[in-house]
Amino acid sequence: MSEQTLRRARAGDEEAFRELTDPYRRELQLHVYRIVGSAQDAEDLLQETLLAAWRGLDGFEGRSSPRTWLYRIATNRCLNALRERGRRPATEELLMAPRPTRRVEATWLEPYPDSALPDVAPGPEARYETREATQLAFVAGLQQLPEAQRAAFVLRDVLGFRTEEAASMLDVSPQSVKGALQRARATIAERVPKLEQAPLPDSPAERELVARFSDAFEAGDTARVVALLTDQARLTMPPLPLEYIGHAAIAAFLDHRAEVRGAPLELRATRANGQPAFGCYLHSRAWGMLVLALSGERIAEITAFSDPNLFSRFGLPRQI
Repeated sequence: MSEQTLRRARAGDEEAFRELTDPYRRELQLHVYRIVGSAQDAEDLLQETLLAAWRGLDGFEGRSSPRTWLYRIATNRCLNALRERGRRPATEELLMAPRPTRRVEATWLEPYPDSALPDVAPGPEARYETREATQLAFVAGLQQLPEAQRAAFVLRDVLGFRTEEAASMLDVSPQSVKGALQRARATIAERVPKLEQAPLPDSPAERELVARFSDAFEAGDTARVVALLTDQARLTMPPLPLEYIGHAAIAAFLDHRAEVRGAPLELRATRANGQPAFGCYLHSRAWGMLVLALSGERIAEITAFSDPNLFSRFGLPRQI
């Protein structure tokens, strides 16, 4: 950033402001998504962040980098939104569904399109690689943390900001950040499953596994689908507080849903959260989405979303 660009932006030059902020838009939006769990909310809060930055340019004295300054604004916008939002309204559970393996806390979560992911590495003090910290199970685990712990954990362990920087962004002491991190790390270690090294994205091994799943799923061949799963695979449907774990439970659920639908689903491949995903169509119309988590040469998690409004974000048609 040049002083000249900053002066132009402060004088009301919108093009200069875009030069100042555009390099950080994609990473800021992903940061917001990690904290709030909603791709739509992330888009809205990013716009609020940029508007607040535009209005607050006179208060930016250049003591920190523009990136740090923008992260501070974005993080606090997220925390304000979470406090105002409170708990999402309860969601109706699936009628007559097979008994779940267990009931868990309802988590509001949406998938995030790979096309919107930034190409940026975390800081040297980060504890997670970008790919791991983008996966759906990781973002779901973040939603289980209290808001302050969530923000401190993302700033410090995911993005790699120093403890003192995170404390300054959150207007708390470094000791408070360290305490929040200790509690958050314990929760994440407990709630985010450890998976074996998955095939690289779009590698021949990944493409083969995903194609086998798609073929079996479209054919309604539950036995073939289950054969591709790890022994303790999970099927979840955020925000429903239901988990189906293991081959028998998942097979019973898939067979039940196929019977309820009365027709097979057609799948169209896409990618979400750095993972293989599908848009699902019933009678050629958008029906829902599936996101797969791979572990070694198997599938460890299937996360299903029932909102067809997600399709446009992934560039998928509403009808085929």
